Amino acid sequence: MANFYKPDLGANPEDPFARDEADKLVRRAYWLDMGDRSVILAMTQGIGGHLHNDQKRSHLEDIGRTHLIDAICVQEILPPEEGD
Repeated sequence: MANFYKPDLGANPEDPFARDEADKLVRRAYWLDMGDRSVILAMTQGIGGHLHNDQKRSHLEDIGRTHLIDAICVQEILPPEEGD
Protein backbone atom coordinates (compact mmCIF):
# COMPACT_ATOMS: atom_id res chain seq x y z
CA MET A 1 0.00 0.00 0.00
CA ALA A 2 1.34 3.41 -0.96
CA ASN A 3 2.19 5.92 1.73
CA PHE A 4 0.31 8.95 0.41
CA TYR A 5 0.29 12.26 2.24
CA LYS A 6 -3.13 12.89 3.85
CA PRO A 7 -3.79 16.65 3.92
CA ASP A 8 -6.15 18.35 6.36
CA LEU A 9 -9.03 19.08 3.99
CA GLY A 10 -10.87 20.97 6.72
CA ALA A 11 -8.12 23.58 6.72
CA ASN A 12 -7.59 23.55 2.96
CA PRO A 13 -10.32 21.79 0.93
CA GLU A 14 -8.54 22.64 -2.33
CA ASP A 15 -5.26 20.96 -1.37
CA PRO A 16 -3.63 19.51 -4.52
CA PHE A 17 -2.70 16.37 -2.58
CA ALA A 18 -6.36 15.55 -1.80
CA ARG A 19 -7.43 11.96 -2.44
CA ASP A 20 -10.82 10.29 -2.50
CA GLU A 21 -11.87 7.27 -0.45
CA ALA A 22 -10.21 4.95 -3.01
CA ASP A 23 -6.90 6.89 -2.70
CA LYS A 24 -7.34 8.37 -6.19
CA LEU A 25 -5.81 11.82 -6.60
CA VAL A 26 -8.69 14.31 -6.86
CA ARG A 27 -6.75 17.12 -8.53
CA ARG A 28 -4.73 14.97 -10.90
CA ALA A 29 -4.88 17.57 -13.70
CA TYR A 30 -3.14 20.07 -11.41
CA TRP A 31 -0.05 17.85 -11.40
CA LEU A 32 -0.26 16.56 -14.96
CA ASP A 33 -0.43 20.11 -16.36
CA MET A 34 2.93 20.96 -14.74
CA GLY A 35 6.26 20.55 -16.46
CA ASP A 36 9.00 18.56 -14.76
CA ARG A 37 10.82 21.66 -13.49
CA SER A 38 7.62 22.98 -11.91
CA VAL A 39 6.98 19.64 -10.21
CA ILE A 40 10.53 19.64 -8.83
CA LEU A 41 10.10 23.15 -7.44
CA ALA A 42 6.65 22.38 -6.00
CA MET A 43 7.90 19.23 -4.28
CA THR A 44 11.16 20.69 -2.93
CA GLN A 45 10.52 24.37 -2.21
CA GLY A 46 6.75 24.72 -2.52
CA ILE A 47 3.64 22.89 -1.38
CA GLY A 48 5.33 19.49 -1.16
CA GLY A 49 8.50 20.61 0.57
CA HIS A 50 7.28 19.43 3.99
CA LEU A 51 6.47 15.88 2.86
CA HIS A 52 8.65 12.92 3.83
CA ASN A 53 10.65 11.24 1.07
CA ASP A 54 8.42 8.16 1.06
CA GLN A 55 5.32 10.35 0.64
CA LYS A 56 7.00 12.26 -2.19
CA ARG A 57 8.05 9.01 -3.85
CA SER A 58 4.51 7.59 -3.65
CA HIS A 59 3.05 10.78 -5.10
CA LEU A 60 5.57 10.88 -7.96
CA GLU A 61 4.90 7.25 -8.82
CA ASP A 62 1.17 7.95 -8.85
CA ILE A 63 1.45 10.88 -11.25
CA GLY A 64 3.88 9.04 -13.54
CA ARG A 65 6.96 11.10 -12.71
CA THR A 66 9.25 8.41 -11.31
CA HIS A 67 12.11 9.87 -13.33
CA LEU A 68 12.07 12.85 -10.94
CA ILE A 69 12.51 10.85 -7.73
CA ASP A 70 16.30 11.32 -7.56
CA ALA A 71 15.96 15.08 -8.10
CA ILE A 72 13.27 15.46 -5.44
CA CYS A 73 13.96 12.83 -2.78
CA VAL A 74 17.40 13.87 -1.63
CA GLN A 75 19.09 11.35 0.61
CA GLU A 76 20.26 12.55 3.97
CA ILE A 77 23.94 11.95 4.57
CA LEU A 78 24.80 11.38 8.19
CA PRO A 79 28.25 12.32 9.46
CA PRO A 80 30.45 9.41 10.53
CA GLU A 81 30.35 8.52 14.19
CA GLU A 82 33.36 9.71 16.11
CA GLY A 83 35.43 7.01 17.79
CA ASP A 84 36.36 7.22 21.45
